[in-house]
Amino acid sequence: MALVVQDRTFLDVLSAEARKDLFRISVERTFRADEHLLREQDDSSHVLVLLAGWAVVSTATDRSSARLILALRRRGELVGEMAALGGIPRSASVTALGPVRTLVVPGARFRAFAGRDPEVSALLMAQLVSRLRTSDEERRTLASLTVIQRVAGRLLELGELQRAASGQAGMRDADEFPVLAQFAQHDLADAVGATREAVAKSLRLLRAAGVVRTRPRRVELIDHDALRLLAAGGNIGFPAP
Repeated sequence: MALVVQDRTFLDVLSAEARKDLFRISVERTFRADEHLLREQDDSSHVLVLLAGWAVVSTATDRSSARLILALRRRGELVGEMAALGGIPRSASVTALGPVRTLVVPGARFRAFAGRDPEVSALLMAQLVSRLRTSDEERRTLASLTVIQRVAGRLLELGELQRAASGQAGMRDADEFPVLAQFAQHDLADAVGATREAVAKSLRLLRAAGVVRTRPRRVELIDHDALRLLAAGGNIGFPAP
């Protein structure tokens, strides 16, 4: 499972000259937490480059007001380029997860920017392939894993992302519990493609087994080994209700 493509970001890979050109044709804009950067089915064509913060890419589902979280985007990544390059409506919404600072590039300027630099065009193609591969993996996950497997895998991923953001990637100190403060239960349900009720049941089981602790908009990962076992399809012997 992966909400984040781990390749180097678009901004990181750009040459110094191309980056200077990109900033020249852009304007900066800041978004508040939970504010939409882009809206699904909108016919706008501008492109955004994240300079700071995280954004959630999601699409509407048939479950009333529910959504499916498709990806998280971080500093240096593009959002909205498909509409700019393909002339099609937005295929997903992008929402700020906390304050986000961006570059805004008008669609026509972005197309000209990509068209005059073969390296930029090649980078965009490589990014598209990487995101499609990640999307295929996510679809297989939704089709083949149980809810508790998906919840365990997603919690591990989010915990590792938090550690990476704080410079602690790879650390396994049992006394340092990653706190996923910005993901409420309904966000987690959206991130694993399950109902809130199913995710709430999975979290109750994990709490009862001492694997996690939860509070409003807060999840602490207590037993990483148990989460890894569950994500792989193993059984940890949940206590009887």
